[in-house]
Amino acid sequence: MTLSTFAKEQLLFTPATPDGEAIPTIFAFPNEYSVGITSLGYQVVWASLAMRSDLQVSRLFTDIHEQLPRNPELLGFSLSWELDYVNILNLLESLQIPMRTNSRNHNHPIVFGGGPVLTANPEPFADFFDVILLGDGEDLLGNFIDAYKSVRNANRETQLQELAKVPGIYIPSLYEVEYHGVDGTIKSITPISSEIPPVVHKQTYRGNVLSASTVVTEKAAWSNIYMVEVVRSCPEMCRFCLASYLTLPFRTASLESSLIPAIDKGLKVTNRLGLLGASVTQHPEFNKLLEYINQPKYDDVRLSISSVRTNTVTFELAQTLANRGTKSLTIAIESGSEKVRKIINKKLDNEEIIQAAVNAKSGGLTGLKFYGMVGIPGEEEDDLAATVNMMLSIKKAAPGLRLTLGCSTFVPKSHTPFQWFGVNRKSEKRLQFLQKKLKSQGIDFRPESYNWSIIQTLISRGDRRLSQLLELTRSFGDSLGSYKRSFKQLKGKIPPLDFYVYTDWSTDTILPWHHLQGPLPQSTLEKHLAEAVSHFHSRDLVQV
Repeated sequence: MTLSTFAKEQLLFTPATPDGEAIPTIFAFPNEYSVGITSLGYQVVWASLAMRSDLQVSRLFTDIHEQLPRNPELLGFSLSWELDYVNILNLLESLQIPMRTNSRNHNHPIVFGGGPVLTANPEPFADFFDVILLGDGEDLLGNFIDAYKSVRNANRETQLQELAKVPGIYIPSLYEVEYHGVDGTIKSITPISSEIPPVVHKQTYRGNVLSASTVVTEKAAWSNIYMVEVVRSCPEMCRFCLASYLTLPFRTASLESSLIPAIDKGLKVTNRLGLLGASVTQHPEFNKLLEYINQPKYDDVRLSISSVRTNTVTFELAQTLANRGTKSLTIAIESGSEKVRKIINKKLDNEEIIQAAVNAKSGGLTGLKFYGMVGIPGEEEDDLAATVNMMLSIKKAAPGLRLTLGCSTFVPKSHTPFQWFGVNRKSEKRLQFLQKKLKSQGIDFRPESYNWSIIQTLISRGDRRLSQLLELTRSFGDSLGSYKRSFKQLKGKIPPLDFYVYTDWSTDTILPWHHLQGPLPQSTLEKHLAEAVSHFHSRDLVQV
């Protein structure tokens, strides 16, 4: 199976031939091959490593792997989904590598990790990683490999201390965390020596050539898709959105020097094209890009777009997508309430949302999916009714268009203005209310699991005390009941579930990621928070 899977790959880069001193390296994705190879981030990092002659790189997935080195010096993980941490621990175990950094010695590889989960808040996983790369990999990855080469023959302690001096490289074991009691808040986070930087800054790539697929394969979850990153970050800055705040500033790929050459290259090997980014249609030359893809030579191309801002859904866009094999489009509206959208800084009005549906239908699309959210700070019962009314207005304005509302629970994320809020305990009932009201009107309502939102919040707001909980839960399974069981066993040793999930934290609280600096300082996030709170109707809702 392994050989046949890898044999199906069409590479869009040329791997280097490793030299005699090449560093034996394993680059892993903690999920099945079909999932990992569909991750553009994983593809690009793998290709970057494989094009270096000073590395001998083998890929590892949970189901298959290339031939692995007997004594790897580096073992890297790309973490895109929180619950995949279980697979990281399983893979470490299968490779006979101690799970915790303090149990490893010079016979073990340096275990490093990167990706959106670890850049956002690595602290729950801090005891499992020797090295964490914070931010964009374009420059950071090469700097890490070069720094490692310079200390390759040193002892492990020296290696880690030298790597910690490279901007964006975070060595968790070199920082000491003190707490106000075993189940209290954080008292301080300090480096263990004056040579270690007190704050590690996320690294931001500012070029105008963004990522594109390095491999196309029928074995990917999206079979034979070629992906092109059109934009990075998002100019909208919705106040709950990690994808916007953590990846600032908003950057766009150059049409002439990046996007067109990348598209031409990919469409020579496949006819399936995916345009990626948090707000693809806000590229300043998006219409020109559409015109390019609309050329007759690309008539057989199947086009998909990851996310579209509501007021950019034009008749022309809908028609292009319909002609290129797309039946529906997904747009994020979050709420049908004008008040809630002001709270989160969603610059939309209901007329624009309704017009997007009209344009989608007239352009030939048969369905429209909306992303919504309940439990947003400041949300009240009336705001849910507003969402129901808006969906009914859309149905009336665009009869025959298949409408879907996918709805999640608000999850606080690090480095955003809403990082201090906890989850609203009424969220599950609010999901049930929307389901009842919309289903009876023939609107497809698809709620995301409330229990999954609780687990996600636990990890997104967690500190390094959670490592023992994560290890314990691994043997119980990934249900919310398993986490509650683990909390029960660790009672008195770590804070309770409520502390991480439901508690509103003061802006004076030292957060788990206090020593890890994102794009915006805390003072700016507090200003954005104050602006959001100014739109709350009930002042007694403000607990921050």
